[in-house]
Amino acid sequence: MLPRFLISGLTAAVLALSPMLPAAAEQLRVASLDSLESAPVLHSNAVLIINAQTGVPVFSKNADKLSSIASITKLMTAMVALDSNPDLDAALTISDDEVDRLKRTTSRLPVGTTLTRREMLLLALMSSENRAAHVLARSALPGGTGIFVSRMNQKARQLGMTHTRFYDPTGLNSGNVSTAQDLAKMVAAAYRYPLIRQFTTTQEHDVYVKTRLTHYKNSNALVREGEWQIGLSKTGYIQEAGRCLVMHAMVGTTPLIMVFLDAGGSAARTNDARAIRTWLEGHPGTWLAG
Repeated sequence: MLPRFLISGLTAAVLALSPMLPAAAEQLRVASLDSLESAPVLHSNAVLIINAQTGVPVFSKNADKLSSIASITKLMTAMVALDSNPDLDAALTISDDEVDRLKRTTSRLPVGTTLTRREMLLLALMSSENRAAHVLARSALPGGTGIFVSRMNQKARQLGMTHTRFYDPTGLNSGNVSTAQDLAKMVAAAYRYPLIRQFTTTQEHDVYVKTRLTHYKNSNALVREGEWQIGLSKTGYIQEAGRCLVMHAMVGTTPLIMVFLDAGGSAARTNDARAIRTWLEGHPGTWLAG
């Protein structure tokens, strides 16, 4: 017998996504539900896996649970920044405004560092560099960071992310909250931006920070390993959010949107992704159809 929480979670997820893909509810078949009896036990407290072609959810766990989302926030920051049609070659300088006084995190971009907007966007998405994300927000629109965060919330509403709230552009503020259902919508929207796809899946990059060559690497081990076909990726972590991961990735010949929130250990989110892929490959169903 299928566990009740999986049935209710899948039903809620289908209904939540049905405005985006009206036929989603009808496409979710009983055969797919029955196969979930052998689904793996995952460490993430909220999970949603969706067929990106059809919108059909293939796995759900607490998909409507509200959680802090940490640096998953930066996908919205990147979209709003790019929506302003910025000059990507313009120089941006890290100022004292970018210093984190909330969590007191450190950065390899000291005050006074100047990079192009393109490089700041790359570092924010690839390595989850908080100061890079903050300077992108501060410099994007007249009115500064406050107006930018308002635009983030406005865009969330436009995307139907009804349970999502943003208070800062980095994700350091634990008040940035969402659900796995909402974040699946955000991943689908972010995937339509070529630069976001490119930068979130770049394995490594070197930049000159003042006069010193500094090496950055992707915060997602699955991207760095190169064994997956990943079209978009973003990690996140603060204590209140746990380890988070969202991806747009191929399993077999099918693109899937994957959301993992509030995992425990540092490798738990990637281990969950591996477990889901192994399970899906071992239980091919309608979600793996081309």
